[in-house]
Parts: sequence; C-alpha cells; structure tokens
Amino acid sequence: MYRFFCVAMCCGLLAGQQAPQAPEKTPEKTQEQGSVTFSVGTDYVSTPAWVYDRDGQIVNGLRADQFRLFDNDKEQNIQVDVSFTPISLVICIQSNSHVTGLLPQVKKIGNLIKPLLIGDQGEAAVIAYDSRIRTLQEFTSDADKIGIAVAKIQPGSDANRMIDAASEATRMLRSRPRNRQRVILMIGETRDLYSEMRLREAMIDMQLANVVFHAVDMSRFMTTLTAAPPDPRPETRPAPLAGAASLPSGVAATPTTVGWATGNEGGRAEFLPAMVELFKDAKAIFKNNPVEAFTKATGGTEYGFHSQRTLEDAVQKLGDLLHSEYMISYSPNNRKESGFHEIKVDIPRRSDVKRVQTRPGYWLGPKG
Repeated sequence: MYRFFCVAMCCGLLAGQQAPQAPEKTPEKTQEQGSVTFSVGTDYVSTPAWVYDRDGQIVNGLRADQFRLFDNDKEQNIQVDVSFTPISLVICIQSNSHVTGLLPQVKKIGNLIKPLLIGDQGEAAVIAYDSRIRTLQEFTSDADKIGIAVAKIQPGSDANRMIDAASEATRMLRSRPRNRQRVILMIGETRDLYSEMRLREAMIDMQLANVVFHAVDMSRFMTTLTAAPPDPRPETRPAPLAGAASLPSGVAATPTTVGWATGNEGGRAEFLPAMVELFKDAKAIFKNNPVEAFTKATGGTEYGFHSQRTLEDAVQKLGDLLHSEYMISYSPNNRKESGFHEIKVDIPRRSDVKRVQTRPGYWLGPKG
C-alpha cells in the first residue's frame, strides 16, 4: 500500500510539471444559418510578379531593391527572389465521359511536364477528376512516373467536380515548403458539375496557401462534338443551376456587371469589384466559369486548346511564364484589417516598364 501511494504521488508531480501545449492556429470557417462567416488569418503572403515592357515583352534581370509592393495602399517590407524558384505543381485533369475525344491528346503531354514546366528542381503530382477525385501520383520529380500517371487516365462518369479537384490540389500544395512556387495546372472544361466545395471557399483556401492557378481549357465545342453518347439511365443527382451566372444582390444587370459574372471582362480593374462581391455575398457569381475566377484571383493565366499542337503550345507558353517570374513575399503590416486586401506592385525607377502582373489580392475575414 505504501509503495502504491509513493508511485501515485510521483506520477502526480510529473504530470503537474508538464506545460499544456497550445493548439496550433489554423484558419477557421464557421457557417451560420442563412449566411457564411469566414474567420481566417495569415502571417505570410507571396505573389508571383511578371514585368512587361511597352512592347509586351517580359523584362528579366531586375534587382530586388527595384520593386515596391503595397497592400491596401500600405507599403510593405518585401523579399524578392530574382532567381528561379523551384516549383511544386499539381496537374488536375478532367477525366469524365464528356472529354473522351480529347483525352488521348492530353495523355501525350506527360513527358513534357518535367522539361517544360517543373525543371530539374521541381516536383509534380497528378489528379484526375470526374465524380471522383483520384490522386494518380503523389509529388515526385521522376519524369517517368509523371508520364505514366498522365498516360493511364481513363474517362469515367459524366460529373465534373472541378472545384473539388482544385480544393484537393490546394490541400496537397499546402504541405510543400513555402519558399517554392505552389502551382495548380487545370486541364479541362471551364464549367463545374456537382462539386461539394463552394467556389469562394476554394478561392480563399488558394489565396491563403499562396497558390497560383493556371488553366488550359478544353474547347467546349470540341468536347461536345467528340463526347460519348449520354447514359440513358435517369439522373438522380440534383441538377446544377441553369441560366446565366448569378449577379450579387443589389448589382444591376448592366453589360459591365454581366461581363464580370461571365468572365468576358479580362482586366484587373473590372475583376476586383466582382471578386469582392463574390466574398461578401451569399450568391455565387462566376457560376458558369469558376476557372476564370481562380485564374484572376491568384494571378494565373488561362490558355485554350483544341488540338495536339495547340495543347503543346499552351504548355510551352506556361513553362516560359513560370520560369520568368519574380517571387515577392512579405508579412503584412496591416493583417488586422479584415476584408479584401488589394496588392499592387510597381517598379518606379524603370521607365521601360509598362506593367507588373500579380495576384490582385486576398481576403481576410474578421478574427474571433
């Protein structure tokens, strides 16, 4: 009995000396009835920057001290990597029955991923999506494994869970070192069918994970011409919303606002008001073209293809872009400001610079 009492006392003393571990801080999302409230924060922001001259050519060879960045018009203390930054890439490929005719062309580009996109220091993972989100290859720098994963993709159901695939790619990239380029390459149609993840939630996740989204769009005209006959069995899933993309509440249906919602307006200035409304309002704009929202919100680029040659050209152009960017990172000195944070980058001492392309900003919800 005495021996048991001594052991119990020693265990109690040791337990009392152990400090409780603080829980890890992670972005939180809370959903209330009738609305969605986001509670998210970040202490590190990175954005790619592409610098163009008056002829539209990329300007290389700039020094880090030539850049300035403003976050909500507040100048930030930035770090600029002017050398090539290694790439972590997730390739998301649509593999439903509607793209059966174009999949043979896509399956041939696996051997281009390493030499044209990621290079010797990069890594890539492969996702195929229809009604399922399948990880065919985890991150690897082995060109053969990447090529085999792309080549073995087979068409599946008629669903097209593009937003869910982008969300899974973001989750995978969040585990990669933050000093790497985190890139999603989506090869598929611009529409989404039956995803569970909401567009703006997926967009916020991308922005907080410092992910850049690029897309090579399959021609919807070509996929319709080459699609397999529809399944005669009745569809039991709820149908997607039909008609034009919804506008935010209180926004009049003018040519400009319709352009925001449908993706016909490509400029940064036109997109910013629409993106702010996307975060604030419960209605989903860009419903018919979430790819447009993802590329513009992250600073990415959208290409198209309808043949083997145009697909390979798109991959080549994207590779040139990825290997010509400057990576800018900073810890925001105004992170307590909730709402949309607009990012602007300029190079004031170079008269030959016409414009700098970056991600337009990111969204921070109120904390607490």
